[in-house]
Amino acid sequence: MFKRLIFGLLGLLVVALIVIGLLFWIAPRLLPEPTPVPLPTATPLPPSPSPSPAPTPTPTDTFAEVRAAMVTNQIEARGVKDAAVLAVMRKVPRHRFVPAEYISAAYEDHPLPIGYGQTISQPYIVALMTQSLRIKPGDKALEIGTGSGYQAAILAELGAETYTVEIIPELARQAEARLRELGYDKVQVLNADGYYGWQEHAPYDAIIVTCAPDHLPQPLVGQLRDGGRLVIPIGPQGAFQTLWLFEKHGEELTSTNLGDVVFVPLTGGH
Repeated sequence: MFKRLIFGLLGLLVVALIVIGLLFWIAPRLLPEPTPVPLPTATPLPPSPSPSPAPTPTPTDTFAEVRAAMVTNQIEARGVKDAAVLAVMRKVPRHRFVPAEYISAAYEDHPLPIGYGQTISQPYIVALMTQSLRIKPGDKALEIGTGSGYQAAILAELGAETYTVEIIPELARQAEARLRELGYDKVQVLNADGYYGWQEHAPYDAIIVTCAPDHLPQPLVGQLRDGGRLVIPIGPQGAFQTLWLFEKHGEELTSTNLGDVVFVPLTGGH
């Protein structure tokens, strides 16, 4: 009886082991296969932006507003209407053509001393004389009385092939250096007696005289092209002079009175 019980238990144990084994073998095949989960892919970071180059600073023209006011209040208000002349009067830095002690007064409504008994003309007079010349780009222009070089710079800005004569050696040297420094490299400066003009480059479409003789210099008339224009103050030293516009037509000169002015005298061997 005991042996049968033993053998029965052993049989049950064997059956249990077989069943357990079958379960371990069958169970993995009955379960659904796991769906693979994709690993996240690393998104590359955008490259760091290269630093933008710092903008090149542009020089500040601290006189631009006062120069514009000069043109509006002193020049346009008195009847100068030529757009090109007004534009260059707004552009050319007049304060660079006066001595350091007068920079604060550079745009005021009057002439200023530049040394050696000479002056830079009142802004309105510069504009009036320049407008009267009716400069076109490519014209050949002669200035008598370079002074500080301001009028020559105005002519050059209008596109004129500009020649200028100054009798005082120091002023001629200073004006030439200043004009080169400001980029007016094509302006030619001659230290000579302006009464006789500059025959080498004649004839000229326009001649402007920024000092006053007591009569019209005939050498200048001779160097004026047919159809050319000559603006000049004429009159006695130390008094009012008359500003004249002369226009050449063949051997004839027509004249227009532009008003009373005061200029330093034209000096020289005349």
